[in-house]
Formats: sequence, structure tokens, C-alpha cells
Amino acid sequence: MFATFNFQELVSAFIVLFAVIDIIGSIPIILDLKQKGRRVDAVKATLISFSLMFGFFYAGDMVLKLFQVDIASFAVAGAFVIFLLALEMILDVEIFKNQGPIKEATLVPLVFPLLAGAGSFTTLLSLRAEYAPLNIIIALVLNMIWVYVVLTLTDKVERLLGKGGIYMIRKFFGIILLAISARLFMANISILINQFQGNC
Repeated sequence: MFATFNFQELVSAFIVLFAVIDIIGSIPIILDLKQKGRRVDAVKATLISFSLMFGFFYAGDMVLKLFQVDIASFAVAGAFVIFLLALEMILDVEIFKNQGPIKEATLVPLVFPLLAGAGSFTTLLSLRAEYAPLNIIIALVLNMIWVYVVLTLTDKVERLLGKGGIYMIRKFFGIILLAISARLFMANISILINQFQGNC
């Protein structure tokens, strides 16, 4: 299992997940929830988010097979989702609206859709088209540790970075995500084109 460990893949997967989960960019939302008296449980949010993403990482593949969708096709679709997430971060627009009925802050909107949302699920399966599962899981664990630290020290992180710092980080990772979505699309669309030409 550890023979598939690759530090470069681990770092790449970590950066992608870091940008998609975007816990730093979510700090203003978390602070707003706290000011409205909605309790946020850092341990519960981290564990549930990790469980959902870990489960989807493995079970999601079976779901794709059930619908006869291969990883490359899903990765291309995922590239579009990541592209839209990047546009949200760069242009300050809301594309993915949270209109769910659940009002408990730890589960909604923190766990879903902020941490373990459509973007995270899509990204995890899309990464499987390029990286070994071991490297992605380690990257996910490291991201969840970071999420827990930020959730526990939300007020201090905001004071340290300031609103301007959080804004700049969000923009920077928006551009990173845009580049990642382009690379993911080009890498997997070529696979699909080759498959199509092979079937003709």
C-alpha cells in the first residue's frame, strides 16, 4: 500500500483540497453564525465532514459504476464544478446557493455544503483520475486537522489575517482552482477522446 506513496502527489492533492474546502474563506460565515447564537462544534463538524468525504471517496466509485460512468467522465464534470467554485471565489458571486431546510449550524451550513459539499465530493473523485488513493487520503486527513485547528481558533485566525488577508487568500486560491480545473479538464478530455476514437 505504501509503495504508492508519492510526496509530490500528496502536496498537490493537499493544495487542491485546501482550496476547495476553503476553511479560511469560510471564517466570516462561521463568525456570523456564532454572532447569531448558533453553536458550532469543531470536533463534530470535523469528524462528520471527514466521514462523509472518506465514505464518498470509496463508495462514490461504486455509485459511478452503477450508473456506468467512468472516472475520466466524472473528472471532466468535476472540472466544471471546480471552475464554478473558482468563479465564486474570484468574482464574489454566489453560484451554489444553500436553501436547505436544516437550521443546525454545525451540520448546515458548516458540514454541508461548506466543508463536505458538492465541490469536495467531486474533487475527491476527480483526483482519483490522477493520483494514488493513499496520497489523497493522507491529504484529506491533513486538511481535516487544519479544519479542526481553524474552527477551534476562528477568532484568533481572523485577527491574525484580518478581513483583507482572508479576502486575498480567497482570491489567490480562486485562481489556483481555476488553473486546476483547466488542467483536470484537459487531462481527462484527452482520455475520453482516445476512448471514443478507439471505439470507432
